[in-house]
This record gives sequence, C-alpha cells and structure tokens, in this order.
Amino acid sequence: MTSESDDAFSWEGDDEHPAAPRRKQSAGETAKPALPHGWNAVGKDSESVGRIEADGTVAESDEPQGLSTPMLLLVGIVGGVYLLYTIGWIIGGLNLQAGALFLVPTVMYQVAVWAAVLAPALWFGAVWMLTRRSASWIRVVGFLAGIALLVPWPFVMTGAVGA
Repeated sequence: MTSESDDAFSWEGDDEHPAAPRRKQSAGETAKPALPHGWNAVGKDSESVGRIEADGTVAESDEPQGLSTPMLLLVGIVGGVYLLYTIGWIIGGLNLQAGALFLVPTVMYQVAVWAAVLAPALWFGAVWMLTRRSASWIRVVGFLAGIALLVPWPFVMTGAVGA
C-alpha cells in the first residue's frame, strides 16, 4: 500500500480517462464541437462551436461577447476626447457669439452652436450602435474619423480667453 505522496511517482491509473463531455442529442444528430471556458475557436464556422458546462453538457449560448481590454480602453479614451470636444464647442461657441451675431441671426447661430455641441455625443452613439456586429477595426476607424472631423475649431483657434 502506498501513501498519497507516493502516488505521484507511479503510473497507476493513467489509463483511466474521464468521459468526454457530450451534448444531449436526439437520434440521428451529429455531435457538435465544443470548447471549455477560456478557449476560443477561430476561423471558418467558429461561431458554431459550443461551450462545455460544469455538468459536462455542451451549452449553446447566443450571448454577445464582451469588449476586449484594448477595445475597452480605446472606447474610454475616445469617450473622454469626445467629452472634451463637447466642452470645447461650448466654450468656443460662446466666445464667438458677439462677432457672429453681426453676420448671422441669433436663432441660426444658436441652432448651429447646439448642433456642434451635440455632434460628438451623436457621433459616438452612432458609431457604437452601427458597428455592434462589425469587426473591431471598423469601430476604431469610425471613432478615429470622429476625432479628426469634430475638432472644436473655434476653441482651438481662439483659446479659452479669445484672440
């Protein structure tokens, strides 16, 4: 008789393999491939690969995958940039108000300023909603295009105190 510490040095019991987890299937149905949690299938038909549950059955879930860490960081940084852009459009729009009212009626100027103030939030929301099922690089391109297109030029050119 051996102790538990000596069991690690013997080959006894290595031929006993646990049964592979199987999904409950009906007659005539072929087995679907499955991976344990923490493993991801890639390539053609990778979305059809199931997950192995703790009880040994294969779970078929349609739950969406979460954002990866780099994408989550990018979304946070871009959201912060868009928030700064919104503040820049508010400050820049208020600084240009006196000079612009000489050329443009008050109502037109207010509509234009509020459209500019809301543009970063609308762009962020549009990219977020329209690229949910797209590749990550498409979402990144959409966010970066917004950063390039929505620069608050009145604030950049005049600054916070005006020129």
